Amino acid sequence: MLVSLALITVYFRESSGGALHDAQRIGLSVLRPFEVAGERVSRPFRDAWGWASDLFDAKDENEKLRGQVEALRQELIQSRTAAQENDDLRRLLQYRDGPRFPDDYVGVATRVIARPPSAFKQEVVIAAGSNDGVSAYDPVVTEDGLVGLVTEVAPSAARVTLLTDQQSAVSAVVLQSGATGIVRHGPSSSTLVLDRVDKDKLVSVGDTVITSGWRVGELQSVFPYNIPIGTVTAVGQNDVDLYKRIQVTPLVDFESLGALIVLVRRTAPGER
Repeated sequence: MLVSLALITVYFRESSGGALHDAQRIGLSVLRPFEVAGERVSRPFRDAWGWASDLFDAKDENEKLRGQVEALRQELIQSRTAAQENDDLRRLLQYRDGPRFPDDYVGVATRVIARPPSAFKQEVVIAAGSNDGVSAYDPVVTEDGLVGLVTEVAPSAARVTLLTDQQSAVSAVVLQSGATGIVRHGPSSSTLVLDRVDKDKLVSVGDTVITSGWRVGELQSVFPYNIPIGTVTAVGQNDVDLYKRIQVTPLVDFESLGALIVLVRRTAPGER
């Protein structure tokens, strides 16, 4: 300890050319190559550490940005969906309050909450039931035309069998010629056929098919008259056929059903 203090005292008192200063310079010159080598060896590790740190920071930032973009995308989808539903409902209410809406019916506006389980079972579930006045065999429509028929009812929901289902059949008439027949499902879920049309009846491509809404005494069709069904897209017949073969494209887009109206018949005085 005393030796160290003595050396420090002598170092500070002697001139820059003294023995201790010379020894210091020699030591530094000897150690300098090792210092430079150590710097060169450690620099890549420091650079790699900095690069890795920046990389992980960038990944974290990217994850945050991706999360924000996904959240914005979901908000945009929900906003567009809500806007589309509002537009559909607005058009539906305009139809209900307009001159084309069938007499003797009130319209219960609702929406689809479950879609067809398969191509062979064309049914949807709607968010209206007996609590809303809906009953079995009530027709269901959009502003474009006929959708189907209520076949099962719960208090707050109902099942609707679509016009494209294999079990559906509707009495129909060709608007331009008065030719009558029965509309049934076609070869695919997006087509219909007009069956039982006599061969001598005039039916042309482009004609409009509507519900016939027949009435015989106290009996009447469950479908009111003049609900649009579809447009004739093909007409054929041959000598062995009893009836024309008529293909109809529905006016309703069954692939994108959203807002619907259930037609509930008005109760006449004295009826229950």
